[in-house]
Amino acid sequence: MTPLQGKRPAESNTILSRMMNPSDANPLGIVHGGEILKMVDEAGGLAAMRHAGSPVVTVRLDSMTFLEPIYVGNLVIVKAMVNWVGRTSMEVGIRVEAEDPMTGERTHTNSAYAVYVALDEQGRPRPVPPLIIETEEERRRWEAAEERQRIRLAQARR
Repeated sequence: MTPLQGKRPAESNTILSRMMNPSDANPLGIVHGGEILKMVDEAGGLAAMRHAGSPVVTVRLDSMTFLEPIYVGNLVIVKAMVNWVGRTSMEVGIRVEAEDPMTGERTHTNSAYAVYVALDEQGRPRPVPPLIIETEEERRRWEAAEERQRIRLAQARR
């Protein structure tokens, strides 16, 4: 098998944004958590696909705390990028912000880490390209993700 060409984290960088509507919210105008979770998974999945160059499936979404409410009329911005890769899996870091489109003020509302597995044409796990780490920030993210992956694997063995 030919070795896969490595990719930099920035090559997976994904940003999704969407204006929140009344149909996305409860009667108080607060956006349902499920709407945000869907956007988180979409952005994370796109970042993973960009890195893998193939379809992916979500394996895990680590716990996500809703730090601040998001309201109807806010622009939700979801940023995702690959932090770490294994043989067939990838961890993607995801950040959610709410923007008041009239003032431009942004609030960090959520962060999450998700794990995706790359699939081949038959729907089986396939190898992913190595991640090329060049900066101290990328190294810090890699090392933190590696530790989270060790914890995930230990939890799965229980």
